[in-house]
Amino acid sequence: FYPSIILKMLSALKYIVLVSTVVSSSALSSPSKRVAVFGGTGFVGSAVCERLVKRGYDVTGVSRRGVNPREGDALLDQVKWVKGDATDKETVRKIINNSDAAVHAVGLLFDTESGLANLNTVVSGSGSLPGDDSTYDRITRLTMFNVIDAVEKKINLPFGNKGKFPLCFVSCAEAGWPDVAFGSQVEEKLAPEWLKKYLAAKRSVEEKLNSSSKIRAAIYRPSLIWDWTKFDVLPVIPVFNIASAVGVPFIDKTVRVETLADAIVQGIVDDDVVGVQRFMQIEALSKRDYNLFGQLIKL
Repeated sequence: FYPSIILKMLSALKYIVLVSTVVSSSALSSPSKRVAVFGGTGFVGSAVCERLVKRGYDVTGVSRRGVNPREGDALLDQVKWVKGDATDKETVRKIINNSDAAVHAVGLLFDTESGLANLNTVVSGSGSLPGDDSTYDRITRLTMFNVIDAVEKKINLPFGNKGKFPLCFVSCAEAGWPDVAFGSQVEEKLAPEWLKKYLAAKRSVEEKLNSSSKIRAAIYRPSLIWDWTKFDVLPVIPVFNIASAVGVPFIDKTVRVETLADAIVQGIVDDDVVGVQRFMQIEALSKRDYNLFGQLIKL
């Protein structure tokens, strides 16, 4: 009698787990959740595309080239690659109208006015050179303003968070200098002119995002972003990390590109990811996981 009851209970439990797994998988990686990644062929963007595909999202990668940066990659081969200029409002509008969420990973460290544009072949993850009109204002501010404007005018609201559109923006740690001790002084007295323009573009985007009532904005402020192939920054990684560890307020710990990409995906997945994410939040987000019942496991 008792073994029979135990067997029935185990059978019922297996059924519950099976149903929960299906529901959880559907809720967390529904193919109906379409995500556009602007700058999808870049260092950060391609890593985000990989992880979104792995989660089961329908991913559109947008860039000037519109080609898979790693042909033959099992995950990136599943991305819909689109050649498009994000400085063009109509191009962005069409892409956003067919998306439920978006990531903006478009950017460059040295624009055409910095006098250092040729260094982008070294410091850029994709190794690309900026065009003649590639200024911080156009590449960072204008492209993201086009995305925000397209979302604001979008009629069909997406999943989650009371209808707000999930939008992740890759800013930079230095954009937060005014919020930390000695940050403003460092920027005013030590920052070169090109860096001030770079930060001005990032901050203008952050301000516009924060003023939107239709967007759930996740603003990522990484310091140096790296992996073991980034030989240009590897020598200074320990310097930044030690300075951050000993409490230098205007220097943040560096972030691996894999960590940042995982955190960005969580910004799409989780409705509670809102506002500025510094390195400590980025690291925490990258470690989030879920159990079979779709419940967040807090590590």
